[in-house]
Amino acid sequence: MSAPRFARSLGLFAGLALLAAPVLAETSLLNVSYDVTRELYKEVNPAFVAHWKAKKGVDVTVNQSHGGSTKQSQSVAAGLEADVVTMNQAPDIESLVKAERVSKNWRAEFPHDATPYTTTSVLIVRKGNPKKIKDWNDLARKGVTVIVPNPKTSGNGRYTYLAAWGYSLKKGGGEAKARAFVKDLFANVPVLDGGGRGATTTFAQREIGDVLVTFENEAGLLAKEFGEDKFEVVYPSVSIEAAAPVALVNPIVDKRGTRELAKGYLDFLYTPEGQEIIAKQGFRPRDKTVLARHAKRFPKLETFTVETLLGGWTKVHEQHFADGAYYDQIIVR
Repeated sequence: MSAPRFARSLGLFAGLALLAAPVLAETSLLNVSYDVTRELYKEVNPAFVAHWKAKKGVDVTVNQSHGGSTKQSQSVAAGLEADVVTMNQAPDIESLVKAERVSKNWRAEFPHDATPYTTTSVLIVRKGNPKKIKDWNDLARKGVTVIVPNPKTSGNGRYTYLAAWGYSLKKGGGEAKARAFVKDLFANVPVLDGGGRGATTTFAQREIGDVLVTFENEAGLLAKEFGEDKFEVVYPSVSIEAAAPVALVNPIVDKRGTRELAKGYLDFLYTPEGQEIIAKQGFRPRDKTVLARHAKRFPKLETFTVETLLGGWTKVHEQHFADGAYYDQIIVR
């Protein structure tokens, strides 16, 4: 065989070998999450990296993206290459099912319907509670300024809206009274930030508003960042349970060869170590032993869920948050 033909043959064999070789799995992940989990994953991620190194002997990197939950979901649907999504409401996962990014049976892939923790909406007031805020009804009073994130872009804001609506229903009012009550409450909202962390910044740093409605974990963050003498937490008589769902983004984990790593990452959230970090960061862990150990941090509170009181997320979306639905009608000044 001549030298040129031999060289061409070697090139052909090398090309075939490359085609036959398995694609090497990536050793990094992107977790696309919602706005107020920044501190949570700052602690979870290095703990998982150490866990995976001990278990598999492999060094990995976990990258983060944060923003309003719904906006984050839309970004993933539009092509942001997340390996995993960790959101704060089921509709943001369901929208990724429709976009063929997440499995239809995503709830069955991890424990507790793929929700490793819950939280609830609380009222944060300035020290001394000068406006005497005690419950949801106080947020609709004249002269009270309320800070919440935008329900159109933020799960945090959506839960605030639904918590107020559910409170009115539980107090014996029908749908008409609930609608009037929530309209009065949102009339007291001067600015709608895109996500929960933006609302916290508006309230704490820009010093706008008498009360901030946000997830329970933000109370601890405010105390840590600004001092315990600046704000107080008011637990309303009833609030909403917000279970935070997680899921694998199938096209990306298959493309990048990260399915095992991504699943291991989400599994880690359910381990005693992961649950302890979750509790430490102010979210309510699923592990009963861990929850009991932090009982003082999480006062008992009457809660309801979207499914038990409001008819489920499909009904809620169509009735409240679809274009032209109740929320759009309510915020018309």
